[in-house]
Order: sequence, then C-alpha cells, then structure tokens
Amino acid sequence: MKGKVTSFDVAQRAGVSQSAVSRVFSGASASKATQDKVRSAADALGYRPNKLARGLITGRSKIIGLVVAYLDNQFYPDALERLSNVLKEQGYHILIFTTKGRGEEVKQTFDQLMDYQVDGIIAASVGISDELTNRCAAAGIPLVLFNRGQRGGALAQVTSDNLQGAAKIASFLVKGGHRRIGHISGWMGSITGQDRAQGFASGLQAAGSELVHQIDGMYRRDTAAEAAETLVSEHGCDAIFVGNDHMAFAVMDHLRGAMKISVPNDVSIVGYDDVSMAAWGAFELTTLRQPVNRMVHATVDTLLAMIEDADASADQITIDGPLVVRTSAKVPKEN
Repeated sequence: MKGKVTSFDVAQRAGVSQSAVSRVFSGASASKATQDKVRSAADALGYRPNKLARGLITGRSKIIGLVVAYLDNQFYPDALERLSNVLKEQGYHILIFTTKGRGEEVKQTFDQLMDYQVDGIIAASVGISDELTNRCAAAGIPLVLFNRGQRGGALAQVTSDNLQGAAKIASFLVKGGHRRIGHISGWMGSITGQDRAQGFASGLQAAGSELVHQIDGMYRRDTAAEAAETLVSEHGCDAIFVGNDHMAFAVMDHLRGAMKISVPNDVSIVGYDDVSMAAWGAFELTTLRQPVNRMVHATVDTLLAMIEDADASADQITIDGPLVVRTSAKVPKEN
C-alpha cells in the first residue's frame, strides 16, 4: 500500500467502522472480537494512531512535562522512574526536560514544554518565578512542585517534612554524645536547604545544644568536601549533618581518604534522602529517608486532580520520613 496508512484503511481491512477503530485506540469500550480484528489489521498495515492529532481534538495530550535539575543527585533518577511508572498506570506519559534549576534557562524550558501542549507540569528541584506561575495559570496548565517548596502558598507542592526530619537528626546526634556539631547545608537559595538548616538548628537548641558552624555546600560534591575539612580542621566538629546523601558521600570519601579521619570514630556523618547507595558497604550512611513512594503518589494525585478540575486546590503537602540508622554515625546508647 502506498502513502500513509489511515484509520479508514484499518477499518476496511478489519471489516469494521472507522469509529470502531477510534474506540479501540482511544481505550473506549469495544468488544474483544472487535479489538482483535482492529489490532490485527493495524499490525498488518503498519498503522499507528496519531495521538498528537487526537490531543488537538480532545484538548488532552496525555503528556506530563517534567522539569528537573540536579540529576547527578541519585535521588532524582529513582524518583523520575517512579513518577513515570505511576503516571503510565494512569494513562499518561512523561516528557522530561533538564535545566540548571533557575533563571532564564528555566523560562526557556517552560516555553518548550508549553509548545508541546502538555496537560500538566511537575517541577523537581526547580525554582519557579511568579512570571512562570502566572503563565502556566493563563495557559490552563496545572503545575506541581516535587521535592522543592516555595514560599507564599500559591503553588501546589509535595515535599518531605524537612523541618521535622532535620530536627530528628539533631536529636540523634546530641543523644550520641556529640558536643561540636556542624552542618553542610544544601544550597541556601532553595527552600529545601533553608528548611533543613532551620530544622537542624532548632532541633539542636531543643536538645540543649547549639550549632558550631554552618557552610553552604551548594549541593556540590567538591564544595561539600572542602566544607567538611573546614568544619573539622578549623572548628573541631565531631559530627556533621550533610544536607543530602549526594554531598555526604563526598564528605565521607574526603575525611577518610584525604584527611585519614575515621568515620564514625572521629567524626559522625548523617545525610538526608536515603538513596540506594546509602546502604552500600562503602558508606553505610545514617540518613533521613525521604518517603519517595508516598511523595510520588501525592504529586500525581494532586496534579491529576488539578487537570480534571481547574478549581481544585493547590495543596502544600509535607510527608514525614524515618531516620535510618547505619554505621556512619555513633549510635546513642539508649538505642
């Protein structure tokens, strides 16, 4: 057959109506016999439905745009896979764009996503300006922040309970007998970095201790390693809370390798996220586990509710996670 195969060609070969072909490929009601005939004819002719064209007719592309920065953090590839799987179960697909996380590049990324007529957007570890928020609203595209809060309450967002999680870490370290406790924060330009730092300092105070010194690790391995040397060599820290596991691995490598310091005998290290590498024998990192499955389901549920109902509330959801105790930090005797 010459030319592009159409649904009309499939209908003729299968001996059914063109509307029956449409029902089969749209997922609408059709008998098994009809489905079998249509799919067999489509396979024989090499026919594939044009879902983008159908999206123009229905007003739904069934595509969710996902903007993510900081993919070198092991937390995000895992979270993206889970988001993709959950959305697929709901009949959606993900279109992924990466960005540096702020500024003009984020704006350009959103422009591209809107050109694809996505049904909604999930922004992971990306700062969203008021301008972008308003543009999404004007275009009728729901937006949910994943693992990145934003002040003001205008945007839907799903995060772990960063304040409470960091406070748990503070209590754990004080109970472990540590007296000079430092913090390598995540980028302090982010709400995540700010909340974990605030929760940690408040938790130390509540436990009768105080923060010796804090350095912004910028979510960078090299910066975190340099910060660890400063905290230990210049401030005499015997315990360090590192703002995420990705930086904590670099801190442990640097203390053990370059500085010949024992972890945890000389310095205890605690991270945040509980990525799969945290359980590896080389690290055995004590860390606050982000409840990623619950966060993913809450994100998808929130976004789909906003897609179905333009008046749905933009919920701000925080989910508590447990402290996972391994061997990178001294364990309180009472534990």
